[in-house]
Amino acid sequence: MEAVKVKDLLEAGVHFGHLTRKWDPNMAPYIYMERNGIHIINLYKTQAKIQETGDALRKIAASGKKILFVATKKQAKDIVAEKAGAVNMPYITERWPGGMLTNFVTIRKAVKKMAMIDRMKKDGTFNSLSKKERLQVDRQRAKLEKNLGSIADMTRLPGALFVVDIKREHIAIKEAQKLNIPIFAMVDTNSDPREVDYLIPSNDDASKSINCIMSVVTSAVADGLADRKSEKAEKDAKSEKSPAAKKEVKAKVAVAANEEE
Repeated sequence: MEAVKVKDLLEAGVHFGHLTRKWDPNMAPYIYMERNGIHIINLYKTQAKIQETGDALRKIAASGKKILFVATKKQAKDIVAEKAGAVNMPYITERWPGGMLTNFVTIRKAVKKMAMIDRMKKDGTFNSLSKKERLQVDRQRAKLEKNLGSIADMTRLPGALFVVDIKREHIAIKEAQKLNIPIFAMVDTNSDPREVDYLIPSNDDASKSINCIMSVVTSAVADGLADRKSEKAEKDAKSEKSPAAKKEVKAKVAVAANEEE
């Protein structure tokens, strides 16, 4: 992850907070000043927090755990879907399915149902249904896809949650807190930073700001995935050089030689 420049944060409007009357006093350490009734975020603090957040997310991605991205507000949905999808991480950009984390077993059942419908379409069972039944199944599949599409491959609870707008996604935050899942988030001046483990003080309303922060965050995740890949390649290379592996290769060569005779 490249170090983000304050100039880039400034250009993306990351420093614009909420109206001063809507502020949360716990955000005071991250506020630089007030201008025209709006709080201005201290971008040097934001820069430091981005680095801290990026390092932690990189480690989680390198450990092989999934990071679930949550953003259901209009201006964040498409950005989060694109950026999280690019690093192969699950995301929720429609309504948060209540119990998504605390009742994960039920959610997994719904995902399995989706997979079953897909199998029916592949093996021809679907075509043997009546027109009305096919329509019902298609509707059910579309609804499941809309709500659970990107989490279809999530077979276990995520290693972390990344949230855009913690006020809006309060149900997701509460569920993650119950299960001690680390919470990373873009936190604006109207929210309580104590709700999360890693915060990035930033404007969570403007798409330019969201895009800027998401780019840096997913870049850190990509670095973690690359670390994991190279570590795996190193392990494989070492195991090939080990005495046991050499013995195995010799044995295979001997067997092949005997078969040729």
